[in-house]
Amino acid sequence: MKAILSALAAGLVFGLGLIVSGMVNPAKVLNFLDIAGQWDPSLAFVMAGAASTVFIGYRFVLKRPAPLFADRFNLPGATRIDARLIGGAIMFGIGWGLVGLCPGPALTALGTGAVPVVVFAAAMLAGMAGWRWLVRD
Repeated sequence: MKAILSALAAGLVFGLGLIVSGMVNPAKVLNFLDIAGQWDPSLAFVMAGAASTVFIGYRFVLKRPAPLFADRFNLPGATRIDARLIGGAIMFGIGWGLVGLCPGPALTALGTGAVPVVVFAAAMLAGMAGWRWLVRD
């Protein structure tokens, strides 16, 4: 139960951070990518804040023998940059650049009920399901 409440709290803090920073607004993200037009550098500050928090946090957390609510850390084992990683990153970047949303902000923005966000989230989930069906790891 502690693990579930901890995950809920982390998700709420993450979602609140996305809302406060404006990252659930696709126009804000698209304006960041529009360097020749109405460029909005605020996304760079959000990314810098997130990266520095993770950099510092991992230094403390990984010194522990295990997480607070689990027996061991579940860190990714893959360290190679391969075609699947590059292809996925390209697809993610294209989708993010076209729509202005990535999975976290899209799920957070579902609360607005905006039709484009709902369509994006449905397409994202369909794409994820399609990939699982196609690859079957």
